[in-house]
Amino acid sequence: MLSLDNFDPPVGRPEALAPGLRRILAPNPSPMTYRGTNTYLVGDSDIAVIDPGPLDTAHLDAILDALGPAQRISHIIVSHAHLDHAPLSAALQEACGAPIYGFGPPEKGRSAVMQRLAESGLVGGGEGVDHAFDPDCTVADGDLIEGAGWRLRVLHTPGHIGNHICLAWDNLCFTADHVMGWASSLVSPPDGDLTDFMRSCRRLRRHHWQCFYPGHGDVVPDPQGRLDWLISHRLAREAAILDALAAGPCDAHGLTQMIYGDTPSGLISAATRNVLAHLIDLVGKNKIAPKDPLRAETRFHLV
Repeated sequence: MLSLDNFDPPVGRPEALAPGLRRILAPNPSPMTYRGTNTYLVGDSDIAVIDPGPLDTAHLDAILDALGPAQRISHIIVSHAHLDHAPLSAALQEACGAPIYGFGPPEKGRSAVMQRLAESGLVGGGEGVDHAFDPDCTVADGDLIEGAGWRLRVLHTPGHIGNHICLAWDNLCFTADHVMGWASSLVSPPDGDLTDFMRSCRRLRRHHWQCFYPGHGDVVPDPQGRLDWLISHRLAREAAILDALAAGPCDAHGLTQMIYGDTPSGLISAATRNVLAHLIDLVGKNKIAPKDPLRAETRFHLV
């Protein structure tokens, strides 16, 4: 994991990260968001605001106050429909008139497996979903979003949630919650899908990036190393789950108690959702099977 000690930027104050790029930290620190959500401003005249963040008046004012006299917000881009990234987009649009871009509403991009689980009544946990999010401009994988002096290429990266996108800016990448600068992403079914998450990690790994600008935490200066860590971390969790199931059938909660023994109590619920995501992925790989229909409390056994 990356060091957490050096990232403590001032809340609500624009910080220049590169020519034509600033970051504003939102005032929403938590065990799930670390210091808070990173809002990025791309451009020198036409400004793209990436991930406006949570519904917070002070953060809205901070974004608007960051504009110079010759600058305007031309694009509002939302990486995914979680409550710490999307809700402020509507208020920001009301203030500046710019269109909102995104992959689609929260359920778009959800895999067939997760759609069946959602229809069966499985509900997610974690940051919470902005069910009202519905962008004006729906983007697809490979689309270009352009303004004066900048061009962003859309990469559909489902896994953390089905409508998650990353944004390539030449050999830089805004990775939102797929690759973060402080911890592994939460994957909470049915919104999150570990099979998709690993596929998206491997897709990003095929490109030689200079650095990542994540949705939470500091700039990631070694993208390939960070992706290697994420992939190996997940494979280690998979191995631990299989080892635990060798002792007999168990559910996600019980496995979490065995595998995440040193996890703070406030994060056990999120850890349990991650384990459930692994279990569903392992069912798809035919390595384990559920003893009952798939639910949060289902017990699983080795095949």
